[in-house]
Amino acid sequence: MSSGLLLPACYLPNVSFFHAIKQNDQPIVIEQFENYPKQTFRTRTQIGTANGVLNLIVPIVHGRKERVRMNDVKINYDHPWQRLHWLSIQTAYRSSAYFEYYEDDFSAFYEKEYDLLLDYNTEQIKLILKLLKINREISYSTSYTDVEEGIDYRKAIHPRKPSPMVDPKPYYQVFEDKTGFIPNLSVIDLLFSQGPQAKNFL
Repeated sequence: MSSGLLLPACYLPNVSFFHAIKQNDQPIVIEQFENYPKQTFRTRTQIGTANGVLNLIVPIVHGRKERVRMNDVKINYDHPWQRLHWLSIQTAYRSSAYFEYYEDDFSAFYEKEYDLLLDYNTEQIKLILKLLKINREISYSTSYTDVEEGIDYRKAIHPRKPSPMVDPKPYYQVFEDKTGFIPNLSVIDLLFSQGPQAKNFL
């Protein structure tokens, strides 16, 4: 069994992911033994553009097995998705106040090829925690079980479910004059807009 704040390994996680971390002063436990669930934030993130929400999806290698554990999911590099994702991020956020401040930190994830999705996502989470100045112990689950003590967010943070963040604090977004404020995008939307003050909006 695991204790702490149990979270899925999401790709460039959304604001509510880090809201949960900030509001719950517990060690972070990243789930690694779940069967990989399709069409979730494990391989998907959402950014704000002039046309509204844009989904960026990391392709994975589909093996013969129907069920694959999260810690065995491999990233597929047959197509240049890294270049396309980074181009989309640049296009959306180049004019943000703090894009250049964090640009080098995030561009590295679109240059290096990670074998496993779990490693790729976890390294992003660690970086973002550092940028948000949230000092929290982080580890992997030791088995797939119920939470003995703590909070389980493994299924709560999902594209088809309401955000667990009850009352999101609005902040300036690049395309807000066209789209209105869009809550719960990838946390990079908040970081590129608010920089060192981003933590105050969680």
